Amino acid sequence: MSLRTIAFHKPYGVLPCFTDPGGRPTLADYVTVPDVYAAGRLDQDSEGLLILTSDGTLAHRITDPQHKLPKVYLVQVERIPDARAMAQLCQGVVLGGRRTRPARVRLLVEEPLLPERPVPIRFRKNVSTAWLEITIHEGMNRQVRRMTAAVGHPTLRLVRIAIGAVCLGDLRPGEWRDLREDDITSLRRWHHSPSADA
Repeated sequence: MSLRTIAFHKPYGVLPCFTDPGGRPTLADYVTVPDVYAAGRLDQDSEGLLILTSDGTLAHRITDPQHKLPKVYLVQVERIPDARAMAQLCQGVVLGGRRTRPARVRLLVEEPLLPERPVPIRFRKNVSTAWLEITIHEGMNRQVRRMTAAVGHPTLRLVRIAIGAVCLGDLRPGEWRDLREDDITSLRRWHHSPSADA
């Protein structure tokens, strides 16, 4: 049996699995490739890049925090973070008694070009919002949302745009593509460099 690995743009409101007893939208509504499963998770209320594969070894490589594969997110938060909040996010915040690894965090000057979300974010007239690009090297449960909340800036919208060298690119919500062999090789061979923690 030949192995398949695909990149999928998970829409908002879709569960990162193929079945749901409650009848909520799942990957099965979009992905027809047999025997692939999500390598890692992307919560129902998050959007963007999800890698699905029939290769168990590759899935482990992607999800095992030991390999420190970078995951890049565009994150809309309430209010504009000051230098202190940005420094906290970069250095790591304590979640559930454990400090997150150092992250790369950048305040975006302009709002990124993203597809409209079917359910708009909650808009509060007197509360400004800002967009951050956050790169993490681990995958604690709802980590990015918990990180921004911990420094006083709740996440309003979360879109993953890259895992390692694999980027979301021009995939529209609900679309998927087969990964190229060089993408798969880069995921297999990813080697963490200490500078990534800088």
